[in-house]
Amino acid sequence: MRPARAPAPAAARGGHALYELYRAASRAAAPAVLLWRRLQGLEHPTRWPERLGRPSAARPRPGSPLVWFHAVSLGEGMAALPVVRHCARLHPGLSVLLTTTTHSSFEVIKDLLPDGVIYQFAPLDCPDTIESFIGYWKPSLVLLMESELWPNLIMSAAAKGIAVALLNGRMSMKSFNHWSMPLGLPLVALMLSKLSLLVPLSTIQAVRFQLLHTPPGIIHFAGDLKYAVGDVNAEMNEVNKIKDLQQQFSNRPIWMAASIHRGEEEVILWAHDDLIKLYPTLLLVLVPRHPQDCKNFSLALKERKLNFVLRSTKELVHSSTRVYMVDTLGELRMLYRVTPIAVIGGSFLPGLAGHNISEAAAAGCAVMTGPHVGHFYHMMVEMWQINPLAVKQVAGESELLQTLKELLGDVKTLGARQRAAKDAFSIMSDGVVNRVWNLVCRFAINFQTDARNN
Repeated sequence: MRPARAPAPAAARGGHALYELYRAASRAAAPAVLLWRRLQGLEHPTRWPERLGRPSAARPRPGSPLVWFHAVSLGEGMAALPVVRHCARLHPGLSVLLTTTTHSSFEVIKDLLPDGVIYQFAPLDCPDTIESFIGYWKPSLVLLMESELWPNLIMSAAAKGIAVALLNGRMSMKSFNHWSMPLGLPLVALMLSKLSLLVPLSTIQAVRFQLLHTPPGIIHFAGDLKYAVGDVNAEMNEVNKIKDLQQQFSNRPIWMAASIHRGEEEVILWAHDDLIKLYPTLLLVLVPRHPQDCKNFSLALKERKLNFVLRSTKELVHSSTRVYMVDTLGELRMLYRVTPIAVIGGSFLPGLAGHNISEAAAAGCAVMTGPHVGHFYHMMVEMWQINPLAVKQVAGESELLQTLKELLGDVKTLGARQRAAKDAFSIMSDGVVNRVWNLVCRFAINFQTDARNN
């Protein structure tokens, strides 16, 4: 049996009235929100009814325990995958459901799920859709990823006696300030009091959650699940892709700029222009964060008269190709295995907050990032503590260029950074999934016996 949930703190006493206001507002707004998202092309063209709690798959083994993992988008969904796999492997009697909210996460994650795991788009946080969703799937446990604090979801599950846990919990400073306001604190304190377990990303995140009146007894540390994202062996189809690209790249000097946001391509291409003067055969693998930005990136390449090919066209890389632009989804992990240097984007412009560096480190890349890394800074600090060479954070485009020249021009320096990144990842990733799942079993699961009997 899981431990009894802690009583709601005094700060949550006004939360019920605020929750009723939120409940009414979310019910009224849901149709317009979904319509707007569909018009903006943000919803799946045929599976959007799932967002209203209408299932597109049958619930397996009616009456058997079901674990519901929920993540907002691709990064959080990828962080959930190692735990999903672990759960499905250790508890074959359980049914496992994963939901996300974005089309891009669906396109990538659907092909990475273990056999038998169900994927659905998450219901909007509206009372009717949540009730419909929970009523159909009847989860025994809800595992939320990172910052997914949705009042209707949490309150409805808690009212039905369903355990809710937050894994890899994080709270940005912006969200913390929002929830700390007089109209936010009672509601968030009420939600957090309904959790059975909160596994924070870091000590800083734990402090923020405690300042929002999370019961201290439910906060437990296990490590960052995003370290486990890169800890996956390449499958056979990936191995074939890697061999094909290695053959095309023909031992040319190469570097990759991954998860590049609009505006950051100017920084990357400026550096590449300068580097080509020193290394005429240099190839840049350019991976936009959002495939829809490829059109703008293509225009920038044409303006600079840089010969490029798009991965989606299957056009071969020739000796005259200067940029290989990846306009496909779900191949980043594979691409890290064909380049010795990875510059992680989402970090070179104010307002951005970095991306996961562990996949590049796991592949043995020399890892670089810009100055704006958000909550990923704690990951960098942990890697630096193991080896200061594990990741290089540059202050801007000039230092980026200088570091790239050093890595491309000195095999020993490059090798030292590659080894440091891979070793740091290995140490940080060791056992994190086991630690997280052990906490889930200890504090949130009350159906293990039932699962073994199914």
